[in-house]
Amino acid sequence: MRPRRSVLYMPGANERALEKAKTLPADALILDLEDAVAPDAKVAARDRVCAAAASGEYGRREVTIRVNAVDTPWHADDLKAVAQAAPAAVVVPKVNSAAEVHAVEAALEGTDTAIWAMIETPRAVLDCAEIAAASERLTVLVLGTNDLAKELLAEQVPGRAPLLGPLSMCVLAARATGRVILDGVYNDVRDADGFEKECRQGREFGFDGKTLIHPGQLEPCNRVFAPSADDVERSQRIIDAFEQAQREGRGVATVDGRMIESLHVDNARRTLALAAAVDALG
Repeated sequence: MRPRRSVLYMPGANERALEKAKTLPADALILDLEDAVAPDAKVAARDRVCAAAASGEYGRREVTIRVNAVDTPWHADDLKAVAQAAPAAVVVPKVNSAAEVHAVEAALEGTDTAIWAMIETPRAVLDCAEIAAASERLTVLVLGTNDLAKELLAEQVPGRAPLLGPLSMCVLAARATGRVILDGVYNDVRDADGFEKECRQGREFGFDGKTLIHPGQLEPCNRVFAPSADDVERSQRIIDAFEQAQREGRGVATVDGRMIESLHVDNARRTLALAAAVDALG
């Protein structure tokens, strides 16, 4: 289990930001060649980002590169450069079909680089399970909630009511296909309370973590998407109680007045595994 609680976008045109990312407590980084880079800076940013990803200087952080979208003039050259740099993953924006996943897969042949597909359009939401299942190389789905809201003509409001249906559909697709899924970004970097509420909402929905646009969002995100000390303690009690019940010939147990079955034990074991994986990050 690899924690991906916090996944921070870093602008590929900003050398200082790429250097700073080496010290930040993010589980993963997305070195961005798309939205964060002006058209006339794309080529220079590509060289800079690929050199950074190949440097091995980011420690335990999972380093990925977001390329430009399929329908842009930079996409093919981005993929060629990424294949040579061999980051942990390539993040592909605005994926709309399994065929697009297959094309990226072909470009990465001979590498160990995974594919992270961004779900940002109504079509992608409706076909999310098909996209997720298109390749074993595709390991992570990333919600692009800003673009999705734009495409839906939906207002971005506290609580995200207009997006709850699409968010749920994408989590269903991820779980049905065994993929990791990351929630979209929170735009107001000054609204710490609103950001933490959205992190908690994402965790309650079943997201594995959240994409971020500012280093100040890292601490609350890492905290919310990691098991708390109380979570760990209760999970261990659930496992102990169930194992004791089994030794006594019973199929269920009771913890804190609640009935415990094998499904609760599975959840408890996952919580302990995630906590151990987070602890291992240091």
